[in-house]
Amino acid sequence: MGTENQTWLSEFLLLGVSSDQGTQIFLFVLFLTMYLMTVLGNILIVILIRLDTRLHTPMYFFLTNLNLVDVSYATSIVPQMLAHFLEEQKTIPYVSCAAQLFFSLGLGGIEFLLLAVMAYDRYVAVCNPLRYSAIMHTGLCVRLVAASWASGSLNSLMQTAITFQLPMCTNNVIDHISCEILALVRLACVDTSSNEVAIMASSIVLLMTPFSLVLLSYIKIISTILKIQSTEGRKKAFQTCASHLTVVTLCYGMTIFTYIQPHSTPNILQEKMISLFYALLIPMLNPLIYSVRNKEVKGAWQKLLGQFYELKSKLISS
Repeated sequence: MGTENQTWLSEFLLLGVSSDQGTQIFLFVLFLTMYLMTVLGNILIVILIRLDTRLHTPMYFFLTNLNLVDVSYATSIVPQMLAHFLEEQKTIPYVSCAAQLFFSLGLGGIEFLLLAVMAYDRYVAVCNPLRYSAIMHTGLCVRLVAASWASGSLNSLMQTAITFQLPMCTNNVIDHISCEILALVRLACVDTSSNEVAIMASSIVLLMTPFSLVLLSYIKIISTILKIQSTEGRKKAFQTCASHLTVVTLCYGMTIFTYIQPHSTPNILQEKMISLFYALLIPMLNPLIYSVRNKEVKGAWQKLLGQFYELKSKLISS
């Protein structure tokens, strides 16, 4: 295609989930409720970990970062989507679209790396408990978290840069809920094979490599748990990993399915549903999973509520 037909756009039009006004109002109320629950749940977990000294351990340091990533990821997508439910012209400026892609892609990558780090933490806790404190010291934990944030951000910066270098010609309609990388690449009016290779490489580095590490960690963990003689001991060891394993199962599956085969024929509705799953459901469920399935977090909640009611009783009696 000649360069005279390659133009640069000032804005994009997002088609979103539905064009029906009644459906949009219903989805606005539903998604707003879910988003508020996401923000409240994750922030409360962060505050709880900060207030309870019993939770000042590597596992909860990593969980704090995971909660912050979940809130930030949801915030990079959901407010824009909610605003579009109330607008006739569902446009997003070029710069805002690039920023949305950068933050959503970066935070998604960071989450998968953090899950791998948390799997390693559980591996050390179960398989090498006597040396846990010596291995998972503060310096290592900070370096692992910093490496996760840096790697996810650098990958996102690279992917965003090469995606927005593509000429989109006159096609500015994105059939998606947000500025998602596969949807943007499909708008290009030039050969995108190099972008697809970059997406594949990114998928291997930030999805398959961490997933392989998680898998190896849990193979070792399960092997160690099965060697424990007492039923109570096996149950206790499994409970230390149950919450993380649940989150890993939810997070990795559909993302690998979506991004590891960019050449496959796109199913637009499926991509939209998966994006909603990660933008709304996963961030909302994570704090619930760690609250319901984790005895330490439940104990911390009970302690905090007990202190609250005790303070309330003293104020009333005085």
